[in-house]
Amino acid sequence: MNAITDKLKEVLFSVLPIVIIVLILNFTITPLETPTLIRFLIGALLIILGLSIFLLGVDLGITPVGNLMGSFLAKSNNVWVVLTAGAILGFFISIAEPDLHILAGQVNFVTSGVISKFSIVAIVSIGIAIMLSLGLFRILFNVPLYKVLTGLYALILGLALFTTPEFLAISFDASGATTGALTVPFILALAMGVSILKKDSKASEKDSFGLVAIASAGAIIAVMVMSIVSRADKITSSLEIDVSSSNSIISPFFNVLPTIMYEVFLALLPLIVVFLVFQKISFKLDKRGFRKILKGFVYAFTGLVFFLVGVNAGFMEVGTTVGYVLASLDNKFYLLTVGFLIGLVTILAEPAVHVLTHQIEEVTSGSVKRKAVLGALSIGVGFSVALSMIRILIPGVQLWHYLLPGYVISIIMTYFVPKLFVGIAFDSGGVASGPMTATFILALAQGAAEQIEGANVLIDGFGIIAMVALTPLITLQILGLIFKIKSKKGGLDRDAKQC
Repeated sequence: MNAITDKLKEVLFSVLPIVIIVLILNFTITPLETPTLIRFLIGALLIILGLSIFLLGVDLGITPVGNLMGSFLAKSNNVWVVLTAGAILGFFISIAEPDLHILAGQVNFVTSGVISKFSIVAIVSIGIAIMLSLGLFRILFNVPLYKVLTGLYALILGLALFTTPEFLAISFDASGATTGALTVPFILALAMGVSILKKDSKASEKDSFGLVAIASAGAIIAVMVMSIVSRADKITSSLEIDVSSSNSIISPFFNVLPTIMYEVFLALLPLIVVFLVFQKISFKLDKRGFRKILKGFVYAFTGLVFFLVGVNAGFMEVGTTVGYVLASLDNKFYLLTVGFLIGLVTILAEPAVHVLTHQIEEVTSGSVKRKAVLGALSIGVGFSVALSMIRILIPGVQLWHYLLPGYVISIIMTYFVPKLFVGIAFDSGGVASGPMTATFILALAQGAAEQIEGANVLIDGFGIIAMVALTPLITLQILGLIFKIKSKKGGLDRDAKQC
């Protein structure tokens, strides 16, 4: 009971800031129809309940399976077993990621099915699978993370030259969306399970980070390759936004329920099958441990259904409407301000960010304070969202104008920053771009893009998840440099005292 209460508190503080901002906007500059507002509140309630149950299920069932699989792979002492199993697990875990389903659903909706939800989920999952194998190979053979990241992002830069603008935004968004509430804990557990068996404890500590970063690069590469191979003509896109939408309150939730239950069942089924097979041949857990993991999968299924029903039937609709109405106002400063505030409070309230800040403070023995990390991340994400709104307002400003210098700076910094911080920084993109980014902030950007003349929903409405995911790469590496300087200064001070 305490576990679910703790999860409820975490998720409540994550969703509540968005709800408060929407209520303030409703009573001031963007009034909503009463049925729309009620659906939003019901959706928020389902998201809070669903995400809490889902995260409990991840803790009880999915993360332990990740640890068990990591240990099994490391003990196998067979490179091909590790690479093959890593690819299979990467594919299955990505298919079940809720944030990826939300993004793919939005791509499908905006393009009227020209780019199907299934194709995005499948292609991204293939990319994750291949890169997860590469990441495990890196851990086993002690290949430095910064060298792997340099190679991957050089490849991404090359592919970007041949990728259409529509797919460019989707590819980088897929990277942020796929490293979500399910994928990150599982991949971290897998990395920990493999790296912990290495004899070098320092190498083991460093290698436990970076696998998420390599896997997420696979999502970018996969969508870019999809764009180049498909040679799709210019894709038209639009959103049908009706500010005075349906008066029905409950029926939208029941309408999407059967489809979502079916999709979630199919998404989790491969993971359950993998667990059952390995329980028979390798894990051999006792009855209590076996039932606990099965209970975790039941919680994950139930929570994921509640979460996605809340998102699809009530929550994202209001995000789109608010973005559309704000962009309709004569004073565009309101759009920038609301974007900045939502980015600011979303990251402050993200539970995984608080875990990350504690981790950094612990790793640096208190030299880098968690409040400093939290403040830097929140301001950075606030500006990321505001810059995305500027990109929508000024069609001449394109996504690559932000991402190219951002990633170039990030990669250059990897050569100077303590290597532990490199892994933490590149793994943290998924932490920053959590469920609220994939739902409300994405919808806000698309609503604004639909309203602004000259903006394109597919090109300008996407890309905001990528912007949010980029923030920690630079922010946390800057903090790593500060830690490095402080450490050197501390060493010099000690030497001076000894003299």
